[in-house]
Amino acid sequence: FLCGGAVSALGVVIGRIKLGKKKQDALGEGLQCLLRAEIIGQYEKWDERGYCPIYAKEALKRAYHSYHTLGGNDVATGLYEQTMELSEHPPREKAKKGGASNE
Repeated sequence: FLCGGAVSALGVVIGRIKLGKKKQDALGEGLQCLLRAEIIGQYEKWDERGYCPIYAKEALKRAYHSYHTLGGNDVATGLYEQTMELSEHPPREKAKKGGASNE
């Protein structure tokens, strides 16, 4: 009887561990998906502007590190790398609108 109870309790514990693992996997996959969307969104934003300030690069670096640790390594990797290659300063305007010319 004692041995049967222990086996039964062990089965319950194993079942909970498996359920916990499924939930943990689902959370990891969901977080990876959200991080991927953030990386893509940041790429689109800064690529359009033609630069990416240092504070945005730091935040992107943290997001990408977490994304990669969770197993992400697809199109977002290329977009991350392209974003990190952008200048940290906005492009200079050739002539200011309504301003005086330096000629």
